[in-house]
Amino acid sequence: MIGTEWAFDRYESVRDALPRAEFPMVSCFGPDLGETVDHYDAYVLDAFGVLNRGETAIEGAVERMAALRALGKRLVVLTNAASYTRAEILAKYHRLGFDFTADEVVSSRDVAFAALPPLAAGQVWAAAAAAGDDFSDAPQGVVIEHLSDRPDLLHRAGGFLLLSTARWGAQDTAALVQALKDNPRPLVVANPDLVAPREEGLSVEPGLIAHDILAETGGKGAFFGKPFGNAFEAALARLTGIAPSRIAMVGDTLHTDVLGGAAAGIGTILISDHGLFRGHDVAHYISRCAIRPDWIVATT
Repeated sequence: MIGTEWAFDRYESVRDALPRAEFPMVSCFGPDLGETVDHYDAYVLDAFGVLNRGETAIEGAVERMAALRALGKRLVVLTNAASYTRAEILAKYHRLGFDFTADEVVSSRDVAFAALPPLAAGQVWAAAAAAGDDFSDAPQGVVIEHLSDRPDLLHRAGGFLLLSTARWGAQDTAALVQALKDNPRPLVVANPDLVAPREEGLSVEPGLIAHDILAETGGKGAFFGKPFGNAFEAALARLTGIAPSRIAMVGDTLHTDVLGGAAAGIGTILISDHGLFRGHDVAHYISRCAIRPDWIVATT
């Protein structure tokens, strides 16, 4: 069963593939983000577990963003949700009551699309993607097709792109593993998360599928999104003029948000009550992995 303990152990099992970072000896504690405002001028915000859980806004999160803006704080959302175009992500946040602008949102999908390696003329990318994704935000000249709709792509695609697990099962993993063994090709992972918090529990995400595939094939994948530096470079480019020590990454996971933020040289804040560690003693997990945030707060 997929739960916090299982997810934590799985993240630890791929630790060697994640960035390295240094962490503080101790964490500060507070009830919410309001406790941290004297320490930071800008916040890089995870979405799931910080702003929302699935399709529901976290209680008080909309009001907290408004309060931070009133204090002159700058905000950037950095999300590994690669199933949506930027316009769709923005529409979702607005539906939930947030007022983020397009310039304040960076998704791992954006970062991956901008860095797709070139394929030979006439070749296409085969994507594990949600139904209805039209890839309209793909770079000019890049052709992406749904792998779920065209199983022949296993043999003729020039590369594979993992955006979503919405239409993915164990049989799909096995088929892609065999296809890559038969003919090695690029594997691009636009969502490095192993799991994500939703209303009903934790969902399997593309990062988990990717690590399983790479373990079976012995190949290498290109990961875009937290905790990798490419995502933080894109987010921090929106926050020029602010010292890294005055910027904090706010998230619900140790191995993506906290580790990634620390590796990027910015502050880190763990939200403990709404995401991966909801209902658990986060101190227990911090002691096991030695990934320690600068701050631990209960809620946004």
